[in-house]
Amino acid sequence: MSVKTFYSEAYNCEGYGVDTREKARDIAMSLITNPIEGLEICAPQPATEEQFRLAHSVQYTMGIFQGRPEAAADRNGLGPWSRDLSNSVLHSTGGVVAAATTAFATGKNAGSLSSGIHHARKNFGAGFCTANGLIISARVLLAQGAQRVVIVDLDAHCGGGTASLIKTGEGIEQVDVSVSAFDSYESRANAQLTMSNGERYLDDIRAALKSIVDPSSIDVVLYNAGMDPHENCNTGGVDGITTFDLYQREKMVFHWAAEAKVPVAFVLAGGYSGSRLSRAELVDLHRLTLQAAVEFDGWC
Repeated sequence: MSVKTFYSEAYNCEGYGVDTREKARDIAMSLITNPIEGLEICAPQPATEEQFRLAHSVQYTMGIFQGRPEAAADRNGLGPWSRDLSNSVLHSTGGVVAAATTAFATGKNAGSLSSGIHHARKNFGAGFCTANGLIISARVLLAQGAQRVVIVDLDAHCGGGTASLIKTGEGIEQVDVSVSAFDSYESRANAQLTMSNGERYLDDIRAALKSIVDPSSIDVVLYNAGMDPHENCNTGGVDGITTFDLYQREKMVFHWAAEAKVPVAFVLAGGYSGSRLSRAELVDLHRLTLQAAVEFDGWC
């Protein structure tokens, strides 16, 4: 059985000048020219208003879907509202939901070429994130009968938006290892943040995964697999974190989940091309997640 990975041309939205809304197409094209055996690209449905409201206020939801009220619509973390941007956000968020529900239903790894999903708050977007696709997807899973969903966030930047939305006792936890203080928050029982650096990065991730109690009781891991910790990434990167380190990280996460027999629903998260990291190099970094998802799918 293949690892279903969700993507739609609607993920892409020109004119905003950030990889968050543009890189998915290049990654998808790379899978045509250089396929990963065992990976299947599937088209998702866009997120619905009902799903969006699982994480966001009615006013912000209406702003994203309809562009009104304008004050809410423009608080998306990217720039002025447009129908193309709304369509992009809703399809990309729908991809996260599809990956999560597929992983839960099949017990197999699944993913989406989505990014920009962990800084958004209840009433507004931030840090290139318009919708909190992690919380939306986790609550969809809870509604479908899941008891425990663990978010593993390894984006360079802290997942403060996600942490702000997790409710005590609802069955959602977050383990977050970051190298940039952007969107930082104080750790609590259901949202643990570790600030790391280039010297101890893999050790900190290993310790964070080890700290998760009784992983075999997790229904689904939602993995926010950012590549922006890479030392050549101008936004979030730190010296000492190489391509090899990130590949070791991906194998560590999927191996840990496979040993616990827990499916992973992964998304791409941060990663930005620039003067030291070309778009082609960024694509290759994100492919590391896809390769590890296939390598460890059904491993146990």
